[in-house]
Amino acid sequence: MATTSQSFPRLPADARPSGGSTRAGVEVAPIARAQSVLDLVGNTPILEIRRLTEGLIPRGVRIFAKLEGFNPGGSVKDRPAKNMLEVGIAEGKLKPGKVILESTSGNTGIALAMLGATLGYPVELVMASNVSRERKKIIQAFGAAIHYSDPQEGSDGAIIMCRQMLEQNPDRFFKPDQYNNEANSLAHFKTTGPEIWRQTRGEVTHFLAAIGTGGTVMGVGRFLKTQNRNVQVIAVEPDDPFHGLEGLKHMASSIVPGIYHENQLDGKIPVSTEDAYEMVYRLAETEGLLVGQSSGAAMVAAIKLANSIRHGTIVTVFSDFGDKYLSTNLWIGWQEWRLKRNK
Repeated sequence: MATTSQSFPRLPADARPSGGSTRAGVEVAPIARAQSVLDLVGNTPILEIRRLTEGLIPRGVRIFAKLEGFNPGGSVKDRPAKNMLEVGIAEGKLKPGKVILESTSGNTGIALAMLGATLGYPVELVMASNVSRERKKIIQAFGAAIHYSDPQEGSDGAIIMCRQMLEQNPDRFFKPDQYNNEANSLAHFKTTGPEIWRQTRGEVTHFLAAIGTGGTVMGVGRFLKTQNRNVQVIAVEPDDPFHGLEGLKHMASSIVPGIYHENQLDGKIPVSTEDAYEMVYRLAETEGLLVGQSSGAAMVAAIKLANSIRHGTIVTVFSDFGDKYLSTNLWIGWQEWRLKRNK
């Protein structure tokens, strides 16, 4: 395995992007000293996936994963959560006395609970009751309140219940509305996209990301195309409405987020729950990366994409690490499941 700094040698000083700071240069790393948790969001590393892909993809293709689990809240959702709150404060919509209210499958809720605690705002979240036990406990540890929706209705049920709560008491709440707030995708346009461009020295040819709200693939994709219009932007989604990929949406059978614009994509790759789970195990065993199921799906799609081209640099996003899923079906009974599947 190799880090970006090993795989993409440091540019000479006169060839680096303008700005003069480490943050603006090729190397991207967390700041050495922070004033608050907000300062720690972003600047995550990317890692070339080598051992797992050896012999599986053409030699002229490289796959890199952006490790978003290194954000302080443990996921890619820290970025849009931070930006949505900052925009809300700037516009006067989030102010003292307001309660932050949002529907979530877990990671956005963790990010909002963490940032709400940092900024001094109470947080109430709506989530399906069958989300992982770890996510519930993390949110509660930050002091946020949780309202549970019908597990059979998934994230759509949480969206509907959250809307009802807001309608009943509109003056009490500030709703970031991650599914329809362009500040979500803008966070990735402003941070994730530029980081990927710098970390690959502009060599990225394909970007793909699993879709929940669609904010990551939309925001990063738009930025990369401003740098090179030939970069291919591809979404990864479950191949079935009744999937087990927590946090992801099968768009044809779901409430489609307002920030998701499929006509701006160059393609979509469907991935099965079983293949995504298997990839999670393989990443742990070969790369030493314990990730969540959406990251497994992203990696499956990246390998599929790699085998459809002869040369290129593919970058995907590993949205979080896997420690939030140890009590879920992803790991409970997984050894027996693998044995049966591989017979």
